[in-house]
Amino acid sequence: MEKVKEVSIILLQAHRLVALPEDFLKRYHTHIYCHRGSLSFLFNDRSYTCSPGEFVFWFADSKLANLTFSKNIKATVLLVEKDFLFANIPDQSWSIDVVLHSKENPILHLNDKTYKQKVLSNFQLLFDKFSETSHRFYSEVLKLQMQLFILEMWHTFANEYEHRKRTLESGSLYERFMQLLQEHCMKEREVQFYANRLHITAKYLNYICKQNTDITASEWIQRYARERIILLLQNKKLNISEIADEMNFSSRSFFTRYVRKVLGVSPKEYRQRMGD
Repeated sequence: MEKVKEVSIILLQAHRLVALPEDFLKRYHTHIYCHRGSLSFLFNDRSYTCSPGEFVFWFADSKLANLTFSKNIKATVLLVEKDFLFANIPDQSWSIDVVLHSKENPILHLNDKTYKQKVLSNFQLLFDKFSETSHRFYSEVLKLQMQLFILEMWHTFANEYEHRKRTLESGSLYERFMQLLQEHCMKEREVQFYANRLHITAKYLNYICKQNTDITASEWIQRYARERIILLLQNKKLNISEIADEMNFSSRSFFTRYVRKVLGVSPKEYRQRMGD
């Protein structure tokens, strides 16, 4: 039987005091369900507040600051070691969508009690399986439970994503552009594509983005493409040619030039640095 490397999964029931490990942001993916009170934080330089009935999620190494909890906080916290979670992701394309969505929307609104119970039950099931070290097939069942956990969380994410998509369809041009970007940035990297979908000119789309965020549409497209490239290069099951095909580049050499532009190194050099 294959053994799981030393893995750490922590489940906390926090009342008034939330004692997170010092290295939690570096070592763990963080999941927090807020029962009472609130927590506030800066995420990617934007301010957020998580209220009762809401669920917050951060990937390890997220740009997080000023995390504070209200005095009456009651929360369920699950910390999952980052390498173990990534090693058991069932579908890489969905993981990319989750990362990009979470970078823009770290808080999920679980208004439906059914989803609240599913999330909390999912936390408990994973922790229980992690704690059952005497199980004859401990490594195998823990990995399977990790995959089930991820699929359940993706199910919750997908419902939130669809709700947000419906809401944004009637939103501003900028909001609709950002929604289109999340959906199509894997294969579409030209401003004109998004402008056509919005029935405006590329120049006007750049202007709208600049007015809203001081960042042009072309810069936003490059940022999202960069995120996807990094995630795909981190998946060592894919070779560089397969990634180029997945992202709709006409050739591996064109993909390599684009990666040099957005990352400053070639795909091969990036992977070598990952191994350092």
